[in-house]
Amino acid sequence: MMTPQKKATVVSSSVAALLTIMKLIIGIASGSVAVLASAIDSVLDMFVSLFNYFAISNSEKPADREFNYGRGKIEALASVIEGTIITISGLFLLYQAIQKAINGEISKYVETSIIVMIISLIITIFLVIYLNKVAKKTNSMVIRADALHYKTDVYSNVAVLSSLVLVHFTGYEMIDVIVGSGIALYIIYSAYELIHDGVLVLLDRAVDSDLVHKIEDIIKHNENVNAYHLLKTREAGHQTFVEVHLVFDCIITLMNAHKTSDKIEQEIENLDKNRDWIINIHMDPYDDFEINDMK
Repeated sequence: MMTPQKKATVVSSSVAALLTIMKLIIGIASGSVAVLASAIDSVLDMFVSLFNYFAISNSEKPADREFNYGRGKIEALASVIEGTIITISGLFLLYQAIQKAINGEISKYVETSIIVMIISLIITIFLVIYLNKVAKKTNSMVIRADALHYKTDVYSNVAVLSSLVLVHFTGYEMIDVIVGSGIALYIIYSAYELIHDGVLVLLDRAVDSDLVHKIEDIIKHNENVNAYHLLKTREAGHQTFVEVHLVFDCIITLMNAHKTSDKIEQEIENLDKNRDWIINIHMDPYDDFEINDMK
């Protein structure tokens, strides 16, 4: 059975392919740098979405003897690669805009271009709504990145459409150059967040501080736990890892300590049921934080 994440990448790849064909044909024929910029971005969207499908397929594989913690970080790697590709595409589009300004090229088939961009805008808006819904449900970094990418496309399409309308009524070609350059710069800017978040996951950054505080509150409010230390969290794809040492009274039975740990695990998992929690609790009969901290 295809997971929501995989289905989302198939849908986004198909939509990107459709938009690519539409925009490339009209972009090349019209000579509009803004439409061509949008077309090239759609080509990249298609390849990125296909790569995301590969990334999700591998990240969903269960842990095994070779990858004891699973392959969740491949989603973060995909996010970094996607951001890098977006940056390169932005630089290329900026180059195209500068070239048009220097050569003084004239746009053609402006009316047809406007129709194509309106259709593209409507399709992209529905795609963003769908991807955001899947990202919220699955907490997938790849789908979240895809949703952000197509969200920038919505802004790009609006800008391109506005540019075409202005060029059509004013005949001032520099509008196309300015808008194309603006889209290129925005694309480069939007890629920073993808690269930044992906790198932080690869570096095992802790989960959001609000979530960490909630985990700490659960531990502190359990009457059987005297103290805790070495609380560590990280994310990898759809998985959230939590490690902590709990200090119990030395006279507590192993059975009761284990039941308390199970209860704490369940309460942590209830904080966000969309996450795949991997919780590892170490039970201490006394506070050995200083000993562990010196290792």
